[in-house]
Amino acid sequence: MPATAVLHSEWIKIRSVRSVFGSLAAILLVTLAITVLTAATVGQAEADDADAELLFAAFYALNFGQIAAISFGATAVSAEYANGALRMSLAAVPDRTRFFAAKVSLIGAAGLAVGLVTSFGTFLAGQLFMGEYAIELGEPGALRAAFGGGVYLALMALFAAGLTFLLRSAVAVLSMLIPFILIFSFVVGDVAGSAADYLPDRAGQLILHQHAEGSLGPWAGLAVTAAWATTALLAGWWALKRRDA
Repeated sequence: MPATAVLHSEWIKIRSVRSVFGSLAAILLVTLAITVLTAATVGQAEADDADAELLFAAFYALNFGQIAAISFGATAVSAEYANGALRMSLAAVPDRTRFFAAKVSLIGAAGLAVGLVTSFGTFLAGQLFMGEYAIELGEPGALRAAFGGGVYLALMALFAAGLTFLLRSAVAVLSMLIPFILIFSFVVGDVAGSAADYLPDRAGQLILHQHAEGSLGPWAGLAVTAAWATTALLAGWWALKRRDA
């Protein structure tokens, strides 16, 4: 099967499986909804705090968008392990590396496209409600944060996809990653100090700060998240190559 046909078939899977496409759409919809809600209600009040970092606060809703991104990456892969779908996929594309590369490429491309729209959209939408505290995209660090936020969402989707290839279960991956990001990462951050900057979520979110503090800079932090995602994908590829379908 030609490479373009493999990619096309993977795109059909993404847009036709309701849970997968729903998770992809939720990255944008959930993030924008929470942005509008928080910016319209408490945005200006919190911005009046002398310690507030307006740029980082503008991307607050990405904390929820990343959960949708993780769900997208996990469900896009776990659909292959339901009802013997993987056997049919490998019958059509016997080269497992080629199949893996096509699926991962589509997950990454879709995650990046939606992630960039989400990141820029949440920034611009939120500033509409900030009044005198509004910041423009031309402010120092703002364009970098908006672009980096989209890349971060795509990397989290790929991180989840790699782990799902390894564990063969979206439930297992979501049960592990979501508590890790919402609870464990903050607990470790309070205890471990700058060492916590190397966790996948905390490292990637350094790109959202106007002036990142700690041992990593904004782009270095995003590179750490990319390293986590790459490691997970390599582990997932190894599992796909070694295990029976």
